[in-house]
Amino acid sequence: MNKLKNDLLDVFHAGVKAVDPCTAIEKYVRAAGDELDISGKTYDLSRYKRIFVIGAGKASAAMARSLEKKLEYRVTGGIVIVKYGHQVPLKRIRVAEAGHPIPDESGIRATADIVSLLKDSDKNDLVIFLVSGGGSALLTYPLPGLNLSDIKEMTRILLESGASIQEMNVLRKHLSRVKGGRLARIALPSPLISLVLSDVIDDDLSSIASGPMVPDPSTFTDCLKILDKYNLRSRMPLPILEILDKGEKGEMEETPTEDDPVFKQTQNVIVANILLALEEAKHRAESLGYNTWMLSSSVTGETRIAAQSQASFARKIKKKNIPVKKPACLISGGETTVTVHGKGLGGRNQEFVLAAGLELDGEKDIAVLSCGTDGTDGPTDAAGAFADGNTIRRALELGMDAESYLNENDSYHFFQKLDDLILTGPTYTNVMDLMVFLIR
Repeated sequence: MNKLKNDLLDVFHAGVKAVDPCTAIEKYVRAAGDELDISGKTYDLSRYKRIFVIGAGKASAAMARSLEKKLEYRVTGGIVIVKYGHQVPLKRIRVAEAGHPIPDESGIRATADIVSLLKDSDKNDLVIFLVSGGGSALLTYPLPGLNLSDIKEMTRILLESGASIQEMNVLRKHLSRVKGGRLARIALPSPLISLVLSDVIDDDLSSIASGPMVPDPSTFTDCLKILDKYNLRSRMPLPILEILDKGEKGEMEETPTEDDPVFKQTQNVIVANILLALEEAKHRAESLGYNTWMLSSSVTGETRIAAQSQASFARKIKKKNIPVKKPACLISGGETTVTVHGKGLGGRNQEFVLAAGLELDGEKDIAVLSCGTDGTDGPTDAAGAFADGNTIRRALELGMDAESYLNENDSYHFFQKLDDLILTGPTYTNVMDLMVFLIR
């Protein structure tokens, strides 16, 4: 493995380690005797008859394991829903596996079980909700009149359209019995604590897992505007359009807003986010001898455009030594989008690296890595990929045209043939993506 690739992996893994769910819970949760301290707020556990732990997201089982160690026998029970392959052993809390990014029947069944548990709780019970990235797909319970096939088709269409995760979640919230603050209503009258591993830009609580326990500022009208923005009305399942039209006309109840009394006894704590990962990645790069420049913690937009822009920035540093001197490390985080035109296999990180690799073709001593902090990128087993100035030449020697692979959205097979996929397996955390360039 060449030094740049090795250093890139080192920087990435340092960022992921910084947002380990167990470390995050340890930082914000203290338990001693009958006192539970959550980010400075104290709960007298002797007041509660039962403590239920529920959750959804790729990191929710790892978070639950840490919480079980803190609370031990005091946990009465609960359910957390994770993506297939992200299960960890728990003693008192059940772990259910379900489909992501496309929801499935397992997710619906597990969500229904969470709803039943919450309906059985009362004011003498404490509910702790563990949420992380992936929760929008995993916590699935469609409104009456919709079935799983409707939600799956809508999700597939939105994923291919280039819609942002925030836009997708606006629709998800208005078609669900549990998202957009509706799960908080079901939890009444139990006091509620949410511990959140943020995977969205600016830590918007209403977007993380589609905000099941927080107020929702969006409306049914917003949903229809998003469909119009991407010209998707004609492609949406008819039952979905019917519900959105009824909602816009005021014939269906809106999601709860900030002034809803349901949120008066809730506490929401973000225990880890992309900034934490970026800071630790930055420190690791500096320890390896690189001068660092943090580009952004909120990279969004079309993946290819973001990749070309950042690659151009790296070339500028190599040529002019500004705004930072070589050897340099550019670090950014966020969640870009891919508008799917081809029939290939890949994810936004792999596509980012392929587009950046084309921009860096022939450049010596520049390399790039982009990976999902959860260890998975799109519907693949890869976290992301690596490229440098030799990537396109190596591909040509194997008879591969990089532009064709990019146009076909087939970045996975491109990097698989070059042995430049980054395969980490599940990391049991999720705070969006890390993008790193090294320049010598």
